Amino acid sequence: MILHCGARSLDLRIPRVMGVMNLTPDSFSDGGRLWREGRPQLDLILRRAERMQADGADILDLGGESTRPGALPVSPQEECDRVLPAVEAIAARLDTVISIDTSTPELIAAAASAGAGLINDVRALQRPGAIEAAASTGLPVCLMHMQGEPGTMQKAPAYQDVCADVQAFLLDRVEACVSAGIPRERVLLDPGFGFGKTLQHNLDLFRGLGAMVALGYPVLIGVSRKSMIGRLLGRDTRERLAGGLALATLAVHAGVSVVRTHDVRATRDVLAMVAAIRKE
Repeated sequence: MILHCGARSLDLRIPRVMGVMNLTPDSFSDGGRLWREGRPQLDLILRRAERMQADGADILDLGGESTRPGALPVSPQEECDRVLPAVEAIAARLDTVISIDTSTPELIAAAASAGAGLINDVRALQRPGAIEAAASTGLPVCLMHMQGEPGTMQKAPAYQDVCADVQAFLLDRVEACVSAGIPRERVLLDPGFGFGKTLQHNLDLFRGLGAMVALGYPVLIGVSRKSMIGRLLGRDTRERLAGGLALATLAVHAGVSVVRTHDVRATRDVLAMVAAIRKE
C-alpha cells in the first residue's frame, strides 16, 4: 500500500519507523529539552530531526500536548505555538514526512498548510471540529484508541474483551471518517498501548495484533519506553530499549506497518533484520 502524505509518499509494504519528537516542557522521555523558556528550541529541534532522519526515521512525529498519564490539556494557541515553528523549520530543511500528534482542529489545519503530511490523533478525531479539519486537509489520519482522557485514563480501566472492544471502537471511528470525507485508504489504526489499559490489557492487545492487521488497515504501534516494559522488566524509562525492540520485532512479524519510537537507529536495525529474513 502506498500512503500519500501531502507532497510525499510512503510504501507501507515495508515496515516504517516513526521517530518521536516531543515539543512539551513535561515530556516523560525528552524532559522538555526541545522546549525551554517558553519557546521551541529550533536549533535543537532541527539537529534532532536531522539525526533521526540519518538514523532511518521515515516519519517524524511532532507533539505539543503531553498525553502521558495524568497530563493536563493545553490551549489550542499554546499547542500551535509549540508545534508550528518546528513544522515550518523541518519542512523547509528536510525531505521527510512530518506527522502531527494532535487532537486540536486549529493545529490540524495550520500544520497541514505548514508542511505536515500525516495527522496522528490519540483521540481518534473526536474533539469537536477535528474530523472536519482533518478531512479538509486531504492528509492521511492515524486513529488511536484511548479509554478516557490522559488525566484520568489509568484510573481502573475496564473492558469486556479488550481486543474486541478496541477493534469495535476503531472501526466505528473509521466509518465516522468515511462519512466526513476521509477515504479508507488514508486511515491507519493504533490500538493505543498504555492509554487507558492495565498491563494485562496491553499484553492481551499485543497478542491480538494479527487480528487487528487482518481488518485491512495499516496498523501503527507505539510501545517505546512505556510502563508496560518497565513493569515487566523492572526497568526505568531510560533502560527499556531491549524490551521495546523485542516488541517491535513481534509487531512487525504480526504485520504492523509503522513502529513509533524514541530509539530510531536501533529500531531501524531491528526492522531491517526482520525484512532480510522475510525476504529469504
